[in-house]
Amino acid sequence: MYTQRGGRENRVRPSVFAKCNLSRRVMAERFLFANFAILIYRIMAISTEENLGPMKLIFNYNNVFFSFFYDDLSGCIHRSREYALNYVYSGEMILDNGTEKIHVRKGECVFIPRDHHITMYKKTYDGERYCGIFLMFTRNFLREMYGKLSLGRIKAKAEKLPEGVIKLPKTVELASLFASMTPYFDPEVKPKDSFMELKLQEGLMALLAIDERFVPTMFDFNEPWKIDILGFMEENFMYDLSFEEIAHYTGRSLATFKRDFKKISELTPEKWLIKKRLEKAYELMKSGKRKVVEVYAEVGFRNPSHFSTAFKKEFGMAPTALMN
Repeated sequence: MYTQRGGRENRVRPSVFAKCNLSRRVMAERFLFANFAILIYRIMAISTEENLGPMKLIFNYNNVFFSFFYDDLSGCIHRSREYALNYVYSGEMILDNGTEKIHVRKGECVFIPRDHHITMYKKTYDGERYCGIFLMFTRNFLREMYGKLSLGRIKAKAEKLPEGVIKLPKTVELASLFASMTPYFDPEVKPKDSFMELKLQEGLMALLAIDERFVPTMFDFNEPWKIDILGFMEENFMYDLSFEEIAHYTGRSLATFKRDFKKISELTPEKWLIKKRLEKAYELMKSGKRKVVEVYAEVGFRNPSHFSTAFKKEFGMAPTALMN
């Protein structure tokens, strides 16, 4: 299985260890969805009794996230600092990287690279609302596992996985992993951290069994190279990123980021960001006759009041004046 990226295929090369007995996988999946149906019935009953309305629940157990999205409106910008494995129990997850949309449905799983920017939508599909599990593999966890697995030194030029989200093949290892985690969709059942740690280890081993290139990809602990600050901010100024996150994504500490930014701009990072967003908003409203409510969030402001005040301060007029 693969996803297409820029006209090329992100293909996961099968490993000899990934070949599994089909009947075992089918049995695991049947067990998984039978138990899951019972749990969903219980949760739906609770939500009805308490009149919760549109429902959005996320449980985090030691970097293992169980999520329910029942409002069909959930879209979020995702940029995790860590590698992740995302499994869909029901419903649909759509991953949009700006050039293509990857649809992940019931029983399917994707690998999301570290520091990869993508927009997620979690929706009802085929009459079933979205429920899924998100496993996050932190650097500390991977360092510990590298020592435990005794992988030895990884060659500097070892082939890595292609960039981008990868839709994974269905294997018995993945099916049995997520089948064993079904009971923890019940909010009344809380697992121990040590047990979730074992599930993270099992998830990692399932990935390593799929493709040998996961080893040099996930166990690369080199610090990121510094990248051009202005280039990064020009490309990402409309996203809701903290300066700590921007510093991280450009390969710097926050203190180094501020020091380096001072060398290339007379403005502070905060003032540069506001000015850039306002200039983009002016361009959009002037050329397309778009309204304030259509523009302020698109360029990175959190509320129209703050946007209007900043706009008037920058350009000497209210943004609505552009519409006249």
